[in-house]
Amino acid sequence: MKEIKIAVIGLGYVGLPLARLFATKYAVVGFDINGQRVSELMTGIDSTLEVASEALKAVLLETPGADKGLFCTTETAFIKDCNHYIITMPTPVDKNNTPVLAHLLEASKTVAAVLKKGDIVIYESTVYPGATEEDCIPVLEAVSGLVFNKDFFAGYSPERINPGDKINTIDKILKITSGSTPAIGKRVDALYASVVTAGTHLAPSIKVAEAAKVIENSQRDINIAFVNELAKIFNLMDINIHEVLEAAGTKWNFLPFKPGLVGGHCIGVDPYYLAHKAKEYGYHPEIILAGRRVNDSMGPFVAAEVAKLMIKNAIEVRDAEVLVLGITFKENCSDVRNTKAVDVVNELTDFGTKVTIYDPCANPEELKEEYNLVSQKTLPKKKFDAIVLTVSHKEFENLDLKALKKEHTVVYDVKNFFNPKEVNKTL
Repeated sequence: MKEIKIAVIGLGYVGLPLARLFATKYAVVGFDINGQRVSELMTGIDSTLEVASEALKAVLLETPGADKGLFCTTETAFIKDCNHYIITMPTPVDKNNTPVLAHLLEASKTVAAVLKKGDIVIYESTVYPGATEEDCIPVLEAVSGLVFNKDFFAGYSPERINPGDKINTIDKILKITSGSTPAIGKRVDALYASVVTAGTHLAPSIKVAEAAKVIENSQRDINIAFVNELAKIFNLMDINIHEVLEAAGTKWNFLPFKPGLVGGHCIGVDPYYLAHKAKEYGYHPEIILAGRRVNDSMGPFVAAEVAKLMIKNAIEVRDAEVLVLGITFKENCSDVRNTKAVDVVNELTDFGTKVTIYDPCANPEELKEEYNLVSQKTLPKKKFDAIVLTVSHKEFENLDLKALKKEHTVVYDVKNFFNPKEVNKTL
């Protein structure tokens, strides 16, 4: 095996931590079309907060070289000498929840333009089973003029990044690997095993690895949907779902899922990829889509509950001042992609309330561009008619709710995060 030189295509939440990790042992070129992002990274700044500045600076190279380290660029000329290309592009869904592979296919074209005999292209993006070999490989062949599994090879190793988690980092999460031939599978597995201390699992085929990834998040989605439905039922019975879960959790095999807003770029999207492929084979997935419907309904449900509480407290809903705490898709991260907190905001706005969003983690420019919403990074110095916590950022732990409340202010806690004595209701 010739000297390993890696190109990581896409330097976002998945690509950057992976590139940084590989750079501790190999020569790595990180490629991204976002010039501002690349410029920031080359100064040691990661706006996603996934890689600490010290860790990033420790591997950065001023120019690409044969030695270990990371060089970030927007120019394809710098990835021509690489022999392993790892593609980490986002795979969202459109407004109809249909898979969008555009980013993945464009990245494939970029790699194909520099692909050489003997190179290996590894995909990390979450896709439906068959996407790598049926959608991406034809692009590589068409643009490069090379023959798959003769001139070049492929692998698939699904990302297992947990945004905002500083304990279960990329090197501490077991990695699934696969290759387009048994021999390539072993090479891909050895590559990841050389940096992932948690170990690897070599799947027998690319399709198996793709399927394993897509069901991981589909399983979580279904389990959370079940608990969300329980929350709605027990709400009608005036029973606290969290007390119920605590009691049920005393049984050794009870699964500890909690109700909430299920968004993000994985759990809120992946089930649609599996459902899309299932329909191609003439099968309509009942449970998977039912789980999605329940979870997609939670934002409007929360907003409706807040409005009911305001009415009970004799608060005029129209023109009421509402503070929403948190707009990212999960706690302690800056990612606002497919965040369901937006559903709460939009529904409250439709009720005629005046919503103020406070999130110390979210990027206001990104939120404005993605959803046309305004978010503040500093706590407003005013009092509100209702306060809704949607994301349990650690910065909210010592929040003085009394300073934000009027005499009859409603406090709704989606995450069961605050002191129960300060809350009117939880999800």
